[in-house]
Amino acid sequence: MNISNIKEEFPIFNNKIQNNDLVYLDSANSAQKPQVVIDRVYDFYSKEFSNVGRSVHYLAVAATNLYENTRSSVQKYINAKDKNEIVFTKGATEAINLVANTFGQKYLNKGDEVLITELEHHSNYVPWHFLRKSKKINIEFAEVNEDGEVTLQSIEKKINNKTKIIGITHLSNVTGAILPVKEIVSLAHSKGIPVLVDGCQGAPHLKLDMQDLDCDFYAISGHKMYGPTGIGILYAKKKWLEDLPPYQGGGGMIKEVKKQGISFGDLPNKYEAGTMATAQVIAFNESIKFLEKIGIENIQNHEKVIVDYAVETLKKNNSVELIANPKNRGGVISFTIKDIHPHDIATILDEDGVAIRAGHHCCQILHDKLGVPATARASIGVYNTKEDIDKLNSSINKCKKIFNL
Repeated sequence: MNISNIKEEFPIFNNKIQNNDLVYLDSANSAQKPQVVIDRVYDFYSKEFSNVGRSVHYLAVAATNLYENTRSSVQKYINAKDKNEIVFTKGATEAINLVANTFGQKYLNKGDEVLITELEHHSNYVPWHFLRKSKKINIEFAEVNEDGEVTLQSIEKKINNKTKIIGITHLSNVTGAILPVKEIVSLAHSKGIPVLVDGCQGAPHLKLDMQDLDCDFYAISGHKMYGPTGIGILYAKKKWLEDLPPYQGGGGMIKEVKKQGISFGDLPNKYEAGTMATAQVIAFNESIKFLEKIGIENIQNHEKVIVDYAVETLKKNNSVELIANPKNRGGVISFTIKDIHPHDIATILDEDGVAIRAGHHCCQILHDKLGVPATARASIGVYNTKEDIDKLNSSINKCKKIFNL
């Protein structure tokens, strides 16, 4: 991999931030976009635009074909059995809400339990909380250990005969821990329990194979995979999509509408009501091509080198405390600096063109468990180098100097 050549594909790195070269360490929040993705959005709107699945004129048919081509590309990329197991949403948040809403409507009753973990992003907690309010269900939390991991044993400990579904992250957006998803799914299925995986952090960094993982649902965020905002993916096994009710009503998801009743469209139309984010879906195909061109194994290997170097470098920096030490870590490193608020850290780093995130990262339950209100987070993308980590470390030292540490 030639990282310099890869970085040149991202036009944002041609810009100066605070008169400095941009060091972008916030890809867990949202990844930057290669030129091919940006161009594809422009080309569709300027040369090919039409609504999909409605009209029969040339532009409409061509747009529909492009839209469906992306569905086929996603199917191949994640190794789903059927392209109709791919549902487009406006983001991973909507994908998780779709599952919680439809599964909850049909299968959850008072006293039933949903098992999630203390690592979960709010997007994989709040939708279940709505059901706790409306249907009087209970939510159980598998506990995180001192290394910032959730183990198979911690999941198994919480399963009981009231557990109806398990929702887990693939890769924590705070500790970087990669969960043993395949083993958790196997355990859950042995007890007849379906599993939803929040793949927001997993999809950009790990090889995905739905036949190997065998999960029932997998949620993906397009903008974290170097794609446009406004596009998410829900993978769901066909049996669930056929069984669960629709999520939203409107044009495109119906087959027949009469005064006496309504019949719903075939999969996946049943779950894609209204005019979809057509340009974003079509441009997301370029994101997949971009990842396939580099190779996800190459990306994993490169990011492991960078994250290992970052951990080693920051561990040597006095006053810097790394949050968690998972044995199997993705490209996320959260940290604190003694006596400096994370927002101050991020502001000072920004003066050097170093972009990180500070806060609770939409994981307040985990931060409560860790006993810290907020952390600073550096997250790795395909364009990052060891030099970026050196710049991060240098800016941290500047931050310490300002605060006389």
